Amino acid sequence: MKILAIGRNYAEHIAELQNEVPDEPVIFFKPDTAVLRNNEPFYYPDYSTDIHYEVELVLRISKEGKNIQPKFADKYFDGIGIGIDFTARDLQTKAKTKGLPWTLAKGFNGSAPISDFLPVEQFPALDNINFSLKVNGELKQQGNSSMMLHNFGAILAYMSRFITLKKGDLIFTGTPAGVGPVKIGDRLEAFIEDKNLLNFEVK
Repeated sequence: MKILAIGRNYAEHIAELQNEVPDEPVIFFKPDTAVLRNNEPFYYPDYSTDIHYEVELVLRISKEGKNIQPKFADKYFDGIGIGIDFTARDLQTKAKTKGLPWTLAKGFNGSAPISDFLPVEQFPALDNINFSLKVNGELKQQGNSSMMLHNFGAILAYMSRFITLKKGDLIFTGTPAGVGPVKIGDRLEAFIEDKNLLNFEVK
């Protein structure tokens, strides 16, 4: 199982971080050791002082795919969940300043809390899925899949040109505006529509 993620996929998030709009999707990996399941707590690491939350819809790949055509992409995933792409912003900024990869800023242990997955059949329109994040009961992020610069089909088509997708792989699809830091003691709750699918503490 591998985790592929897309960065800079919501215009307002690009603006809030003062990044350039990319010509092509920005793809990065997280290792399987980043995954947290079953609402396990996230333990704040000692190598960063600026961990940020980024809530994202997550696709679960259901069969092997290479060079997937966008119009057939929905045949290659069977579940949609929600996850947090934790980012060590200080490590990322340091790496970007030097023009270096920011693998450690995205792929550290526990950096990918993930909910259970809802069957795709439960979603009447894949381009109209609401999702949100609350921190300590306060709404911090909300988005809709219609706001993506690259929709699910485009993401899978682009990724699978370079990297064969396999059953069980997880695809993080980008975060809307509103990202921010977490601290020890915070409780994060993530929702798809009105379903509370992720609820865990930072320790």
